[in-house]
Amino acid sequence: MLRWIVFIAIYFIMGYYSLQAMRTVTRFPWVYYTFMALALLVLGNFIYQFTFGDSDGSVLNRPKSYAFGFLISILTFEIITIVFLFSEDIFRLIAASVQRIFGSSGDFSLPARRRFLSMMAMGIAAVPFSALLYGMFKGKYNFKVLKYELEFEDLPTAFHGYQITQISDIHSGSFDNRKKIEYAVQLINEQQSDAIFFTGDMVNNKATEMLPWKDLFATLEAKDGKYSILGNHDYGDYVSWETEELKAQNLEDLKKIQQEIGFDLLLNESRYLKKGKDKVALIGVENWGRGGFKKAGDLKKATTDIQKDDFKILLSHDPSHWEDVVIQDDYHYHLTLSGHTHGMQFGIEIPGWVKWSPVKWRYKYWAGIYEEMGQMINVNRGFGFLGYPGRVGIWPEITVITFKKKSAV
Repeated sequence: MLRWIVFIAIYFIMGYYSLQAMRTVTRFPWVYYTFMALALLVLGNFIYQFTFGDSDGSVLNRPKSYAFGFLISILTFEIITIVFLFSEDIFRLIAASVQRIFGSSGDFSLPARRRFLSMMAMGIAAVPFSALLYGMFKGKYNFKVLKYELEFEDLPTAFHGYQITQISDIHSGSFDNRKKIEYAVQLINEQQSDAIFFTGDMVNNKATEMLPWKDLFATLEAKDGKYSILGNHDYGDYVSWETEELKAQNLEDLKKIQQEIGFDLLLNESRYLKKGKDKVALIGVENWGRGGFKKAGDLKKATTDIQKDDFKILLSHDPSHWEDVVIQDDYHYHLTLSGHTHGMQFGIEIPGWVKWSPVKWRYKYWAGIYEEMGQMINVNRGFGFLGYPGRVGIWPEITVITFKKKSAV
């Protein structure tokens, strides 16, 4: 209860402070009354959802995630506005103090706020505020197909021109628009890749989240098969279960759903993709993540049935596994496919110019292709979304990779 009281008090103080900018900019009372009503509505909905709302055990179910999203949007607007106002208030205080000390009258009087600065503050604050709202209603389904050509000297000749599609982090429990997901599945099939790889986090927490979408993802097609691994959210670790047996059954149910979709789920296992006499080793490990994340991935177990000199593709959900373990391993993994980061669902990307997201402060390898020690990784930005119900600048991704042999004519 104390945390709620402190949060509400801070929220009201921030709202009141931001209101001063509006009063400086406009003399129409309906403008700031509308702002006040909106701020109260957002706060009320947030409190309701996180106290009396549906508590189905999800990290954030849909009503909660939207309540969270609206709160983040308005807080972003207020924080940016406050930064400008506070900076000006420091200047006003200094100016008034100088006037008090050196002025002839000796009076202490704060100069009025400058209308231009308040207008600039609100204008700048409106940009991320609008972007966050756009991300909630449009950006989260703004699917992008990103295509790469990767060259390898030791690629088996028959695999020159071989094409794969990677998707990751479906998070089906967050979906709320079937037509958009139908479009995305169609977009995947339009790539006509030889194989499809899914690199974990099919659900937020519970296998039942995938049931409404199972038939749709079962329509994914690839002539050499569809392969998958588990992500950290697939184990049901982030919700409370009445018994350990129920938690274990949830995982078994999810494995069964993946089988019914047509995915070959690799649990610290390997397969061979074959073209004539040539073959490529496909290795899939369970989740392994730095810090407090589950560390069920076992490279030694997964590579039991493959040879050291095989050309290898590794499926591993968390890119920290690649950084901490994979590139240090005795085996050479030519390409690792990961996801997990979502690119934080927020950032700025202009190909060839800018690639930035706050998630870079947590993960060194957070989106796209990287190479270390002669080994490559692609970190997929994610198909779905979690927490904040949107995406801004970091769009949902379908990765298409074509293999090339450097010596091929």
